[in-house]
Amino acid sequence: MASPGTPSALLVLGLGNVLCSDDGLGVAAVEILRRRYRMPKDARVLDGGTLGLSLLSYIDASEDVILVDAVLGPGPAGSLVRLEGDEVAPAVRTRLSCHQIGVADLLDALSMLGAEPRSLVLLGLIPETLTLGLGRSRAVQASVPALVDKIVEEARRLGHEFLPRPRAVAPATPDHQTRAVQALGL
Repeated sequence: MASPGTPSALLVLGLGNVLCSDDGLGVAAVEILRRRYRMPKDARVLDGGTLGLSLLSYIDASEDVILVDAVLGPGPAGSLVRLEGDEVAPAVRTRLSCHQIGVADLLDALSMLGAEPRSLVLLGLIPETLTLGLGRSRAVQASVPALVDKIVEEARRLGHEFLPRPRAVAPATPDHQTRAVQALGL
């Protein structure tokens, strides 16, 4: 991974806690994005997990930012949510998942520093459950591919083209469940 202060035109940041069921959907989505697509040279795709303020320098160094996360709100589990610009900060204070404080603090810090990105978009899915557990609910799992497609579409709208990888060439990386199980020594 490039150092935090390295400039990038686009940052796609997967957020969430992979140990809390559907809350890990942002991390899962960026993993799928990396496996299925080649990133533009001026883009960065990161698993931000629950790092909060530790992500400040990555966002500060980016012109366009797409946050990917579970978003609490009205509608059935697995429904797509898209917020942009000034809609994002109020939403993370009231509608994001269990790590909302870190994201809200991150956006507040960017504002205080006058370091807001040129464009800020939050893409996510409404979770069914945020309880302790590995894996996602059926409704959310079924919607993750559409979320990945929406990330690619949003990046294209912002002028950044993700190109599909040939299936046989996609890098084999352990998914977040496998990494979580390994980290816990299970």
